[in-house]
Amino acid sequence: MSSTDTATAGTPDGPEAAGPALERLLALARGPLGPRVELDLGTDRGPLAELAALLGRTNGFFAFHGGIQVYRVGAGGLGPELLDWNGADTWKSGYQGLADPVFCFGQDLFGVQFGILDGTRVVSFDPETAATADLGDSLEDWAAWLLADPDANGAHSFAHAYAQANGPLPVDRRLIPRQPFALGGGRTHDNLRPEDAATAMRLRGPLAHAARAARAAHGLPGGSRTGPTAE
Repeated sequence: MSSTDTATAGTPDGPEAAGPALERLLALARGPLGPRVELDLGTDRGPLAELAALLGRTNGFFAFHGGIQVYRVGAGGLGPELLDWNGADTWKSGYQGLADPVFCFGQDLFGVQFGILDGTRVVSFDPETAATADLGDSLEDWAAWLLADPDANGAHSFAHAYAQANGPLPVDRRLIPRQPFALGGGRTHDNLRPEDAATAMRLRGPLAHAARAARAAHGLPGGSRTGPTAE
C-alpha cells in the first residue's frame, strides 16, 4: 500500500467508478481533508480499489454534519490519516488481534468504524464489542446503507444537535460514552464527552476483548454478524 500526491486514482469508467448512492453521498460531503493523492491499495477490483478511487477524487470528507468521517491519506491535512490509523500502534494493538482483519476507512460520530474485511466485504466494527456487521461487497452498498437512514446509520440528527449545542466537534475527536453503550449507557448528551479519536478506540479495546473472552467462556458466538444490519 502506498500513496503519492498529485493525480487521481482509478478511471471514471473503470470497475471502481462511483455508483449513484456514492455520488449522492459525495454531493453531501464536506472535504477534502487532505491534498490530492494517488493511492495504490494493491488491487484494481473490489472495495479496496473503490476506496483508492474515492480518495483520489476526494481525499477524506465529512457527511451528515460530521456524523460520518472518511479518513484522508498522505502527509498533510485534517483528522486521522488512513494508513497511520490502521497501524497497530495507533489503537489496534489494544484489541489484541480482534481488529486486525478490518482495514478501517472511516467512522461515525461515536467511533464505530467502517472498514473492509479481508479485502472483500464492507463492514461496521463496534469499538465496544469488536462485533462486525456486514454492509455489502462495495462502497456503493455502504453509501446506500447510510443514505437509507442517515439518522440511525450516520448519526445525522445527533451530530447536528450536538454541534448546535456545543459547537463543531474538532476533526480529530469523536464522542465517547461515560457509561459504555454495551453496558447500558445511552446515546444522550449527558453520557457523552469528546475525546481524541485514537484515544477513544484505545480506551475501549480492553472492554471489547473482555466481552469477547466472556462470550467464549460461556460458549457464545464471538459477536461477528453477516448480512445487512437492521440499524
